[in-house]
Amino acid sequence: MGTTDCLIVGGGIVGAACARELARAGATVELLEAEHLGAGATSAGMGHLVTMDGVPGELELTRHGVEAWRREDEELKRVAEHVGTGTLWVASTPAEVEQLERQRQVFAAVGVDSALLTCAQLRAVEPALSDAACAGLRVAGDAIVYAPKAAQWLGRQSCGGRLRVHRGARVVRLGAHWVEAADGRRFDAAHVVVACGWQTRALLPDLPLVAKRGHLLITDRYPGTLRHHVLEIGYAASTHAHSAVSVSFNVQPRPSGQILIGSSREIGVDAAVEDPAIVRRLAARALHFLPGLAGASVLRAWTGVRAASPTGMPIIGRARLPDGQGQVWVATGHEGLGVTTALVTAAILRALIVGGALPQGLESTYAKEGS
Repeated sequence: MGTTDCLIVGGGIVGAACARELARAGATVELLEAEHLGAGATSAGMGHLVTMDGVPGELELTRHGVEAWRREDEELKRVAEHVGTGTLWVASTPAEVEQLERQRQVFAAVGVDSALLTCAQLRAVEPALSDAACAGLRVAGDAIVYAPKAAQWLGRQSCGGRLRVHRGARVVRLGAHWVEAADGRRFDAAHVVVACGWQTRALLPDLPLVAKRGHLLITDRYPGTLRHHVLEIGYAASTHAHSAVSVSFNVQPRPSGQILIGSSREIGVDAAVEDPAIVRRLAARALHFLPGLAGASVLRAWTGVRAASPTGMPIIGRARLPDGQGQVWVATGHEGLGVTTALVTAAILRALIVGGALPQGLESTYAKEGS
């Protein structure tokens, strides 16, 4: 073992957050990124800091994640374009209105501020919505960030010289206390942390991860079109759906005045190329709720591949190496919630590796030997 305490494989939002957190706790850290900080799935997401309750454990993890961002360094929030848009979940049917009310009650029980909006109240806060939306649930504390800039800022925090970044270091092999890059460089440390999203499967093929490709569109600048990050309540179910392809209404007003349009999920697809049929479905779903976008100019469409776990919760803890030669740490499988939960993931990993208390409410989920 070398003099470095921790090697972090992957410089996306999760890896960068883990690197900074461990370095702030006193560990010496080397962050290895194949391309540039904030690449990969981090550059292909919406940056929505959202409180979710889709599977057991998700509510506590995302609630802590959103709160951690709210408490963050003001410089990070400025650089990352943190905006407190809140989240507006919309319903289209009476059954979905009932679902919104059940969600409001769940949020209230854990202290998450939310309010059920009638049709008239919904029109008052988001006039651009069509009659397809008949009620809404506003979650005031949610927000948005630009995740690539956040990852880059986190990686620049030297923490007294304890954090170093190695760009262009594509890890191809690893052991319990070392990793090897494609260019032959070898790095040694007391702990190895793999936090490289879907690429984790190439290093740890036994880890139960599933690829989920997602598409996004972004328009030209139309400032004032939306005030909230708006999405349909069916999105929550689609994130953990088992159907091969799902498309749901999910739009975000960017600080630039542009509109970011999602979202899709294709299970088992790991090719980051655009599918014109999915793009058309995304556009049609957005127009169903926002008919005023009919004349909008779409500047770009792109995809990203997310790593998901069978439980719908990220894998944070120990993982065995394929040859049985020890274990490494992992922080992966966040699917579409990597940005929301990056900071709390880092806090969990710091507690497991160097000690300290786990975030309240997560003790039973993330024990000393992992998740």
